[in-house]
Amino acid sequence: MGDFRLNRRLLLTTGSGVLGVTVLNTVTGCSSSGPAGTPSAAAPAPSATRGGQVVTGDWQRVNLSFVSVYLLVRGGEVAVVDTGTPGSDASVEAGLKAAGLGWDAVKHVILTHQHQDHAGGLAAIAPLVGATLYAGEADVPAIDAADKTLTPLKDGDEVFGLRIIGTPGHTLGHVSVFEPGTGVLVTGDALRNQNGLEGAAPQYTADGVQAAASVKKMATLDVKAILPGHGEPLTSGAKEALQKLAASL
Repeated sequence: MGDFRLNRRLLLTTGSGVLGVTVLNTVTGCSSSGPAGTPSAAAPAPSATRGGQVVTGDWQRVNLSFVSVYLLVRGGEVAVVDTGTPGSDASVEAGLKAAGLGWDAVKHVILTHQHQDHAGGLAAIAPLVGATLYAGEADVPAIDAADKTLTPLKDGDEVFGLRIIGTPGHTLGHVSVFEPGTGVLVTGDALRNQNGLEGAAPQYTADGVQAAASVKKMATLDVKAILPGHGEPLTSGAKEALQKLAASL
């Protein structure tokens, strides 16, 4: 099987005083026999099946300097994972535009947890989208959804062809988002990659024992890319790094 590479374009955006860098990543299958970085026409892109159709995996990072929002694009529809801090809506909108889409394409907004750097932007974004809003069941009461309904999530739920992984510890209702067909794992604060791959920051974590158990749980997944809330996406050796981390806990 060929390895996986990412084609990237950068867009600098500003909004509400926040500098955002939107990184567009198209996950493609690359032949191991061809030149490095050269996509093979014969190698299909990693994909997921939804509604009987095969949908190519595509994700965008909206980099808000110290925290990231991720846009998972599937067949012209978008799931937004986390919403950043209050005032991040302009940068998220710029990310959508960079993908050739707008707010009307957003059908799902999934919050990994209740903290303001991940859920603070929801109050401004919720009125702009005709989307279903989701968060982990235990975190729902603490999130301002601008009078919109938040659908509670639990481990094993499916949204938009994405599997919800219950990853409590950092907060009691923390969830991560995994797409089995592409191996993309969006981890919120259950994992971070600022100084190498690590678990949740202990000083901000409600239950360290649960947080460690959540890392071990994620390490059983067939992960190809880790998209953390803090630090750089890990797109090479992600599974091995996660398993090494889990073994150290």
